[in-house]
Amino acid sequence: MARFCQITGKKAIIGNNVSHSNKKTKRKFFPNLFTRKFFLPEENRWISLKVSASGIRNIDKKGLKACLEEAIKKGYIKNY
Repeated sequence: MARFCQITGKKAIIGNNVSHSNKKTKRKFFPNLFTRKFFLPEENRWISLKVSASGIRNIDKKGLKACLEEAIKKGYIKNY
């Protein structure tokens, strides 16, 4: 699996390491990802997702089914 959130679409962004002498080298900032299993009561099964911390909060707020449908519409996942 790639390092991106399947609910919010967050992925790595590019930035710089800046030393004391102000010398800059490229680096990546990765999202805060977790592999979590969620129970989908409509289908009576568990699904495994790689989600960010904000994705987990979105699932708690909106519900799993609504978040999955939104992620499919935005193209973050194909099916669940």
